[in-house]
Amino acid sequence: MRERWRAIGVLAAALFLVNVVARLVIRFGFPDDDAAADRVSWLMFVAIGLILAVLAFRWGGDRPVGRWTADLTGAVAVALALTVFVGPLLVGKSPFDGGAGLFFAQIWLYLAATVAGVLVGFLTLTALGRDYRSQQLKRYAELKAAKPRKVVRR
Repeated sequence: MRERWRAIGVLAAALFLVNVVARLVIRFGFPDDDAAADRVSWLMFVAIGLILAVLAFRWGGDRPVGRWTADLTGAVAVALALTVFVGPLLVGKSPFDGGAGLFFAQIWLYLAATVAGVLVGFLTLTALGRDYRSQQLKRYAELKAAKPRKVVRR
């Protein structure tokens, strides 16, 4: 159980670190350029989606869907809370500086990036037939094919 929580914590920290790096690049690299700041933000969302796609692909092969989705959901929830409430404080702003629209837009974009990443990873894994359920069905079919049928006399 300890390993499971460690993986969730490391993932949440990694997702938050991606956000912190993007915020610092925007703050020190492009303080007055809104177009560049938007590009960096989109790159951050793509990076978050890629991280989750790789993890969904990797974890989906050796864990049941319910377990790895719960792990990813927990990590994303923690990372989202840190990103929305703590991230702006690290660069000297308030979480609500841009108003309610920007605050909720940040949440929706973050959730969209995470859901898209997880879907890409898991659907790729499923299409390749390497997901946990497909592997279970494959082992079951091999087991049933290996046993000869019992002859029943009447």
